[in-house]
Amino acid sequence: MAIKTPGKRYGKRLSKMKMFGGDVASRRTGLADLLITPLVDMFVIIVLFLIANFSATGEVLNMRKDITLPEAANVKEVEMVPVVLVSANEVSVSGQVVATIDDVNREEYLNIPPLEEKLREMKKQYEDLRASGGDAAGFKGDVNIQGDKAVPFKVLKKVMYSCATAGYGNINFAVMSKSDESGASASAEP
Repeated sequence: MAIKTPGKRYGKRLSKMKMFGGDVASRRTGLADLLITPLVDMFVIIVLFLIANFSATGEVLNMRKDITLPEAANVKEVEMVPVVLVSANEVSVSGQVVATIDDVNREEYLNIPPLEEKLREMKKQYEDLRASGGDAAGFKGDVNIQGDKAVPFKVLKKVMYSCATAGYGNINFAVMSKSDESGASASAEP
C-alpha cells in the first residue's frame, strides 16, 4: 500500500474520475455503492404515511348494502360498543345472525331470546376481561342499533326491549348526518 501525502481526500466515486486524478478505465468496475441516506428517507416517508393512514380503532359500524340508515340533524360520534344490525330480513349482533324478521314478527313476546342470550354472553365476556385485567371501570351498558329505515317500529321495539333486558340500557341509533353530503360516515343519536 502506497503512502499518500496528506491533503483533501475525495469519496470513492469522485476519486475514480479523471478530473480528480483517477483512472478512467477503472470507473466501470461493476460494483455500485448503495446510498443509505435516500433509502432511509424513503423508508421514513413510507412509515409516516402508514402511521397517518392506519386506524387503530377499526370500523365502528359495518355499512351493509341491505341497510339504509335514516338521516338526522342532531348527531354525535359513534363509540366502540356492540352493534345490533336490523335489516329487512334479519337481526344480527356483531356480524352473527341471531333471528330472522319473520321469526320476530311471528312471536307474541316482547323480547327476542337469541338476541338476549348473545348480548348477555358479550356482557359476561366484557366483565371477565375487565376483571382479569384489574380494571375497576364498570359495565356501562352501551349498544348501537343500526336499523334499516324501512324496518317497522314493532321490530325495533322488540330489539330495544331485548337489549334493555340483557343489561344494555344505553341505546344509540346509528343514523346518517344530514350535513354529510357524501353519505359515507355514520353517527349515533341517543
